[in-house]
Amino acid sequence: MLTGLLWAAGAITLIAFVDRYLLKGWLRFNWRTFVFYGYVSFCSTFAIPFFALFNPGHCINSKRISYVLRLASYLVGIEWEVRGLEVLGQRRGCVAVANHQSSFDILGMFWFWRWSHLIAAVAKKEIFYAWPFGLAAWLAGVVFIDRINSDKARGQLAHAAKLMAEHDVKLWLFPEGTRNKRRRCLMPFKKGAFHVAVACQAPIMPVVYSPYYFINPHNNFHTGGKVIVTVLPYIETAGLTMDDIDDLKNKIWQQMAQTYDKVAAEMRTKLPADYPGLVGFEEKES
Repeated sequence: MLTGLLWAAGAITLIAFVDRYLLKGWLRFNWRTFVFYGYVSFCSTFAIPFFALFNPGHCINSKRISYVLRLASYLVGIEWEVRGLEVLGQRRGCVAVANHQSSFDILGMFWFWRWSHLIAAVAKKEIFYAWPFGLAAWLAGVVFIDRINSDKARGQLAHAAKLMAEHDVKLWLFPEGTRNKRRRCLMPFKKGAFHVAVACQAPIMPVVYSPYYFINPHNNFHTGGKVIVTVLPYIETAGLTMDDIDDLKNKIWQQMAQTYDKVAAEMRTKLPADYPGLVGFEEKES
């Protein structure tokens, strides 16, 4: 056991040394992505037997492994600041909706486990086939949705809704449906998350990730930096019907967009006008 820990500590030290002193530009950009995926895959491989034996398919396994996986933040140079902990820490089932920019968003989720009770992420079924991570995620309670087969998707979401109602699970969805590569504003939301919330009469917890200004695929820029995550107060859905979904969706989009713009402006004031992370992205539409 001690030998294994020493090897792990040595490997992490070597990775940090190579990243900080030997790599720049394109090499650092791709190296950090490789380290992130490699670290998560490595941890997933060793976690699979334990997940299969202890609470297979339950999101408590996500909480258990999060203590290890969140260390990847240090390897890729990302710092997390979470605002609204009094909301995140409430032991109450809800539908959590968050904007989606990068695969690094999952690192934020690993940190949220420190303050939250149970979280069950919802992901497209294609991720399940990306083993070993996909298998470990399934054993850790991630709900995979078949977006092509609507009948299967409804059944899968019904299972997730039951977890939310009976075990105070926060059902975590990205309503934009895909990664937002523009980063100047939020993309339009799809209805799925709001349909589930209204059907279950469950509250919605909006979560806003600040722009990843320190990562820019246009010029292979990745210096590492801070992400501010703002958890907004619950939005109640009690008494709403399916006819109210569009208004609910638009209301929450507006709240999240305002928060996103506010935090983005706060971060921009700390960056020089020629900051490489700002290059190549479309301007916000009027």
